[in-house]
Amino acid sequence: MNKPKNDVTISIVTHNSDKIFLSLDSLIQSLGQQETIKIRIFDNASDTAYCERLKTYLSYPFMEINFYSENKGFGFGHNANLLDQTGYGIIFNPDIILSENQLNAMVDHLAQHSEAGLLAPKILNEDGTTQFLIRDHLNVFDYMLRFIPFNFVKKMFAYRLAKFECRDLPDDQDSYVRMISGSFMVVDLKKFNQIKGFDPRYFMYFEDNDLCRKMEQAGYKALYSPQFSVVHLYERGAVKSRKLFIIFLQSMRKYFSKWGWQLF
Repeated sequence: MNKPKNDVTISIVTHNSDKIFLSLDSLIQSLGQQETIKIRIFDNASDTAYCERLKTYLSYPFMEINFYSENKGFGFGHNANLLDQTGYGIIFNPDIILSENQLNAMVDHLAQHSEAGLLAPKILNEDGTTQFLIRDHLNVFDYMLRFIPFNFVKKMFAYRLAKFECRDLPDDQDSYVRMISGSFMVVDLKKFNQIKGFDPRYFMYFEDNDLCRKMEQAGYKALYSPQFSVVHLYERGAVKSRKLFIIFLQSMRKYFSKWGWQLF
């Protein structure tokens, strides 16, 4: 068996995420004996019992965990894990499940596209349906439309929502897209370091869109490769939690203030 030629760092940021243990168990089982892949976890000031349980995973030689004293957010944690690293990074939410190990194949595929800085696989729900997380553009109206609980309103704007969610992308070939989801993305770390990673001013939400815009600004593309897939135990926290919805609105304001307001 040929040894994988690219060093890979899997970056996970967590704060009391109850899904991480299921995620880590499936990830470790999928990895097997792969010396070129390491896992770096950045813990954002989780509870003591949670941290103690995380520490049990330090028995694996490829595992590193940074227990940080305060919660500084998603982008801050991934920057701590990946800035100044070499090779390729995998932004890996603590609620991602691998059904099979395609990580090296994804990394190799990105490496074959020198014009790209990022790669996204198809992201699936537990039932195998697609989560439509690719974006070509962002505007306030379409984003807020997704939070409206009335189905008849969404049906009125079904075509617009489908376009916003890039539902017309081919399912059997690569596509260059503008924005991919931070729940799972493969990153070329040389390019990631060049743009100084995530903007840490976003505590949560929109930091992935901002990263894609920074890559685009630097002349690099984002590649959507649906031949690869992962499962995302998606909870849509901003829809269910008032606190997270407020954070969502704050990040939305930061994003549009930085990149220009577009209402429709």
